[in-house]
Amino acid sequence: MGSFRIEGGRRLKGELVPQGAKNEALQILCAVLLTSEPVTIHNIPDIVDVNKLIDLLGAMGVLVEKLGADSYRFTAKTVNLEFFLDPEYKRMGGSLRGSVMVAGPALTRFGKGYIPAPGGDKIGRRRMDTHFTGFEKLGAAIKYDAKEGFYLAEAKRLKGAYMLLDEASVTGTANIIMAAVLAEGRTTIFNAACEPYIQQLCHMLVRMGAKISGIGSNLLYIDGVAELGGTEHRMLPDMIEIGSFIGLAAMTRSEITIKDTGYDHLGVIPEVFRRLGIVVERKGDDIHVPAQDRYAITKFIDGSNMIVSDAPWPGFTPDLLSIVLVTATQAKGSVLIHQKMFESRLFFTDKLIEMGAQITLCDPHRALVIGHDFQMPLRAIRMTSPDIRAGVSLLIAALSAEGTSTIDNIEQIRRGYQNIEGRLNAIGARIEVI
Repeated sequence: MGSFRIEGGRRLKGELVPQGAKNEALQILCAVLLTSEPVTIHNIPDIVDVNKLIDLLGAMGVLVEKLGADSYRFTAKTVNLEFFLDPEYKRMGGSLRGSVMVAGPALTRFGKGYIPAPGGDKIGRRRMDTHFTGFEKLGAAIKYDAKEGFYLAEAKRLKGAYMLLDEASVTGTANIIMAAVLAEGRTTIFNAACEPYIQQLCHMLVRMGAKISGIGSNLLYIDGVAELGGTEHRMLPDMIEIGSFIGLAAMTRSEITIKDTGYDHLGVIPEVFRRLGIVVERKGDDIHVPAQDRYAITKFIDGSNMIVSDAPWPGFTPDLLSIVLVTATQAKGSVLIHQKMFESRLFFTDKLIEMGAQITLCDPHRALVIGHDFQMPLRAIRMTSPDIRAGVSLLIAALSAEGTSTIDNIEQIRRGYQNIEGRLNAIGARIEVI
């Protein structure tokens, strides 16, 4: 496994261009299975999780053509359904979370979808119930082979149904939408996730011939069609990477401009960072973060301490809570971070505490951060990246720390961030791969 050696304490300056959205890519790529016609996708991030999914599609028989640095054409005219039973499918699909969204398109187009127990971040249990309850509502039979760790969904023909999702799961909503677009009749999904990723998926499917109304809300109506055609799609910039760059600029007291952010799709993200006292300036579709020697966390109107918590869209995305937490360690003031969704996502704070941060982990879901106001810099240590977002948070901490830090298991970071060391080194960081 590779490691990063990071020289901390350097101020950065320059422009960063965000990659295509990882979470959108995992949905959009699975949607190519819904049609036999070519689908061209642009702004695909060159990251481990996405590349693994592209390889999986190729192994399934999808014709994959690389058109440029971030552009591909996919043609799922011939799909080898027997590959679902191959041990290689279990190995490839089980190594990434996004493979679960192969099931919806495969089930509705071919009548069967096999899913290996998915891998991904070790941030706590991520249940599959929403996916399979939705499939069952559409008429699929679900079986689980506990010995093999394999899920099987089968149906001769899906039929539209009304469903109230037990949680606004993004991947669950995407999977059900993709299953419903070729189902017979109308499907109504209430409590649907409505993140920009879901909106992008819906707009793409509509261009392919699907009939979907209510896009952008938590109540979707899908009238099934007999078949879908090809299309061309461009993915949004990655909002998680944009938030990471804002936190990086603040922690390293750097002047950074983030280009082509798709600002109108960022929701409350810029405002949450402003609550930490960070100046976030919109300039057209760009974000400019000026160099600040200090930033102070605001309080609520009644004078009580700020709380930052995650919530379904348009609430604050849980993927950025780790970034907010590390950024708060050098703010003036205190903030309570409340991570509601995953019980293991805050455990990386032990490394920040070892670096000198003042953090009290109240329980698996809440952490109280008391900022140093840059009066006490973090110190360099050796640490290991436990998941994608925690890994980048530790990278930000290391870039702000005094001395040289080492981060092991950087494959976790590479799963979600494209050439992060090269892009940051270009604006003044010193990150060496060892």
